[in-house]
Amino acid sequence: MAKEKDRDREVAVASLYQRFEGYFDIGAAVNAKTIETQADLIKRHYNSVTAENDMKFAEIHPDPDRYTFGKADAIVDFAVAYGKKVRGHTLVWHNQTSDWVFEGAYGLPVTRDQLLIRMQQHIETVVKRYRGQIYAWDVVNEAIEDTSDIYLRKSKWLDIIGEDYIAKAFHFAHQADPNALLFYNDYNETNPVKRDKIAALVSSLKEQGVPIHGIGMQGHWNIHGPSIEEIHAAIELYASLGVQIQITELDLSVFEFTDRRTDLTEPTSEMLELQAERYEQIFELFRAYQRSIISVTFWGAADDYTWLDDFPVKGRKNWPFLFDRQHAPKQAFHRIMKKV
Repeated sequence: MAKEKDRDREVAVASLYQRFEGYFDIGAAVNAKTIETQADLIKRHYNSVTAENDMKFAEIHPDPDRYTFGKADAIVDFAVAYGKKVRGHTLVWHNQTSDWVFEGAYGLPVTRDQLLIRMQQHIETVVKRYRGQIYAWDVVNEAIEDTSDIYLRKSKWLDIIGEDYIAKAFHFAHQADPNALLFYNDYNETNPVKRDKIAALVSSLKEQGVPIHGIGMQGHWNIHGPSIEEIHAAIELYASLGVQIQITELDLSVFEFTDRRTDLTEPTSEMLELQAERYEQIFELFRAYQRSIISVTFWGAADDYTWLDDFPVKGRKNWPFLFDRQHAPKQAFHRIMKKV
């Protein structure tokens, strides 16, 4: 009886993505488990999905001659079955990349030419597999350094290939699927120093004729910051570049990053109210830029599963989304829905 009441309550709630039709798509990051445990919620409230980890290099290409597409295929099959769009995440990243990619013969590092061939073969294999099913890709992820006096993040891609590894990745992705939208994706994208470096990178790529279509603003924010003014300034700058914007990994942690407390088993009423207020302000800003922002993707669907559990504090639960652990709408959901 309780499950039937929960189901009836869910049906009575308006669909999130349907409410925002005409503004932008509403997406959720998923994995092979959550497309089962959160299936009803995802089908009802989201019209786009992104593989949280199951399309990353180490997950999908663990050995030189072996691809493991099972989990990624399951996500795409789920999306196709229920009419959802799919964003691809991610092709080139300094993290979660198989060690063999950078290893050459006799214990030496791989050469630049060899690494470019491996990059191209990986991108071509993955992108072509889902051509016509994945409409957009995060081609390069988190290549900008947070430190103010350094431009590009130190990585094996950069060390071995050089700065043009980013442009090469976009060219390879475009060759594999000329119809896919291609994005540069990063976090801390509202920090003024990093914001300006991201803009400089994208401007440089465009000037070189690199096929880049947009910027992915991850949106890993919290209930205390960044300020609406900082988010606004970042969106305004990125929109001025003439590229599309997607919010790619949105969540609002109830803790500041430096907050290390572990005493809460539920969010406080104050946290929930501040979270609702922040989501309301953020979505009002997003709607104001609907000509530039084509998609808003949450980095999860509901509070029963989030990457913020245990990060950055081990053993701590977080509650960053519009839906609680039972998939019921929170204050934040009702606040943004009533303003549309």
